[in-house]
Amino acid sequence: MNAIASPGQLRSSLLRWALVTVPAVLLLGLLPGRVWTADSVWFANLIKPDIFPPPMWFGIVWTTIFLIIGFALALVCSAWGARGRNAAIIVFTIQFVANMAWSPVFFGQHQITGGLILIAVLDVLVIATIVLFWRVRKFAAVLMLPYLAWILFATVLNYEFLRLNPDADGARVSGAVQRMEI
Repeated sequence: MNAIASPGQLRSSLLRWALVTVPAVLLLGLLPGRVWTADSVWFANLIKPDIFPPPMWFGIVWTTIFLIIGFALALVCSAWGARGRNAAIIVFTIQFVANMAWSPVFFGQHQITGGLILIAVLDVLVIATIVLFWRVRKFAAVLMLPYLAWILFATVLNYEFLRLNPDADGARVSGAVQRMEI
């Protein structure tokens, strides 16, 4: 069977991939933010940069971005036989793991510097993903651009948190209450 796939078969392949990648990226992407949240004494005590948006926007933007990049991944995954497909999927996976690691580093370990280093690496990995996606499916690369813009903004935000709160970097807040008798 040496026939090229029909347009219907190609659409069906994309749909099947999207049914897997979109929910997977959304659920896995949002998970770290549910476990390691900004609802902590440590984060509440940080001086917030002037560019810090209202907290409600983070959930809205991240949900939208994860849906979009999940579809971008489906476009690449459904490009069977495309040169560079496997490399694009591997680099996407690596950048996605780096993305998921940021919340535990920043919010969990209170490592503002560590978060900044990790997000700078993420910036490079997302650019590499866009380049590789471009070679497989140009539209998939274009879909990754809002993600790049958001993480570049997040990089600046992370830097501003470090600049404004150098003493909070790596600070341990136990949350324990000290009881004193009078």
